[in-house]
Amino acid sequence: MNITRFEPWSLTDLLHHDFNRLATRRTLNDDADEPATRWVPAVDIVEETGRFVLRADVPGVDADAIDVSMDAGILTVSGERQAEEISEEAGARRIERSSGRFQRRFTLPEAADAEAITAKSRNGILEVVIPKLPEIQARRISVEAA
Repeated sequence: MNITRFEPWSLTDLLHHDFNRLATRRTLNDDADEPATRWVPAVDIVEETGRFVLRADVPGVDADAIDVSMDAGILTVSGERQAEEISEEAGARRIERSSGRFQRRFTLPEAADAEAITAKSRNGILEVVIPKLPEIQARRISVEAA
């Protein structure tokens, strides 16, 4: 009798992965067979006192292959991870790491300073720093008697 371990979270992870793959399978134009995005990097966004910090997991993606742009309050992070050449002699049986294009878009709040956004990539993590605009404080004006 064989004993099989039941791991319910592994099934959920597979479902989540398949949903992401299907949700990003949009084509650039109607004639293309190539999807616009092949994979979606995981992203964390943290609001700190004077800035927003976006961290994206992009292992294996060169910094030159990543594009960060800002237009009309929307931050776009896109790029491409090149597929490794696998020879038939290597005997590969399973390939799970995605390659190809990716793109994520984020709507920034009005407090974001679009002119001072910086981005750096190190150890497979892209960090985009979005400074906040200084708050304009209400000023009390005293009224003098004439």
